[in-house]
Amino acid sequence: MTHIATHNADTDLSQYRVKGEIPVPTLIGWLTLAAVPLLVFFAYRSSLRGDPTAPTVLVIFAGLLAANGIAYLIRHSSTLQRRGFITIITALFTYLAVQAVEDGSAIIWLFAYPPIIFYISQSRVGVFACAGGLAAVAVLFSPIGDLVFDAPYSTSFRLTMIAVLAFEMSTCYVLDQSRRRSKLGLLKLARDFEYAAKHDALTGLANRREVLSQLDNEYQRYLRNSRVFSVLLMDIDLFKSVNDNYGHHIGDEMIVLVASTLKEQCRKVDTLARWGGEEYLVLLPETGTEEAVKTANRIRKAVSSKSVSAEGQAIAATISVGVATICDDESVDRLLQRADEGLYRAKTLGRNTVCEFEGAFTD
Repeated sequence: MTHIATHNADTDLSQYRVKGEIPVPTLIGWLTLAAVPLLVFFAYRSSLRGDPTAPTVLVIFAGLLAANGIAYLIRHSSTLQRRGFITIITALFTYLAVQAVEDGSAIIWLFAYPPIIFYISQSRVGVFACAGGLAAVAVLFSPIGDLVFDAPYSTSFRLTMIAVLAFEMSTCYVLDQSRRRSKLGLLKLARDFEYAAKHDALTGLANRREVLSQLDNEYQRYLRNSRVFSVLLMDIDLFKSVNDNYGHHIGDEMIVLVASTLKEQCRKVDTLARWGGEEYLVLLPETGTEEAVKTANRIRKAVSSKSVSAEGQAIAATISVGVATICDDESVDRLLQRADEGLYRAKTLGRNTVCEFEGAFTD
């Protein structure tokens, strides 16, 4: 599943899918395939009954639905497909009710409207559409409706129809809200799993698997466009003694301290990762050696200015950094090996040092 933004209960969730859910464009497509022959069938029945207008109107609605479906196949715009479908079926159901098609029995098709409209549109659209539809039916069944449309509906049918339609609309709203909350919960769960799969739990930085994926993406871009990039491989100096002397909880505080410093000192386009234990890897897109060394030293100085508190004393943190910039046709593995060799040399030169494989930069 792709990245998922934060949603509220009225968000249009049609662009996101959960397992087993029918996509809205597919549902509209199937409804269209079912509706077109039904409308043609009832148009034929109306013609046999001698109705002067219903056959033509029903065939026109069938053509509009078919045209809406064809337009989607050509343009692949789910928004236009949905809006067109809602407009057509709203007009169709209005016509069926007002003209009392099939001796007035066609108005029963109104019961199909609420579940469809809630499923394929946003919640507020469903509420407004259903409220408007119920109000329109109430007007149709009122004395005003009798004067304007001469609707052939009995009093008992009118009362029952309004009551049952209102009940169905309310029920559809409640069920739709439950469905949306369930979907939001599943999307949040998927987002949490996606985040956990790509990030280190302690620091919130990318984990080793995620940064390797980003490295591969940057490497492929380098092969296509020759845009260089650099990596910084660093670890905390004398970290084992911190754990041994003050406990692992202080070691964890120091790991988090360095991670937060990386977030402060690096760009948004950089990928920051916990490489393992007290080691970190920073991927710097479109960055040459000189700029990478400057960035590494800025990070090193920022870390050395901070400390963690243990047993009433401040424990200073320092890091050593190996710098490597992609060159020629070397592989990512070789790039990482050069960064590791730079880090090893920084350690041998006394720690709290930035070192590119060919030289040291303590600044």
